[in-house]
Amino acid sequence: MAKITFITSNDEQVTLEADSGSVMELAVANGVEGIDGDCGGVCSCATCHVHVLPEHTEKTGEASEIEQDMLELDDDADEYSRLCCQLEVTDALDGAVFRVAK
Repeated sequence: MAKITFITSNDEQVTLEADSGSVMELAVANGVEGIDGDCGGVCSCATCHVHVLPEHTEKTGEASEIEQDMLELDDDADEYSRLCCQLEVTDALDGAVFRVAK
C-alpha cells in the first residue's frame, strides 16, 4: 500500500492510498482537482501533468521517451514533470508528493 500526496493549484494537499493502478487513475477516482486524464492513460494528452517534488524523483524514475515527447508540448513542463498516467502505483511510490501542474 502506497500513500501518495497531491498538492493542487490551490495548495490543498490530498493524500490517498492505493496498491495498484496508475497514479492518474488514483487521482481521477478521488477527484483530485487538475488531474483529468482525458486520454484514459495512453500518454496522448497532458491532462495528468504533475511536478514531482525534487526529493521524491528517485521514487518515480525518469520519463520514457514518448512521455518526454508529450511533455515537450506543455509550456509548464520542467525537469520534474511527469505524466501521472505513466506512473504505476507500487510500494516504491510510498510517500511521494506531486504538485499538480497548472
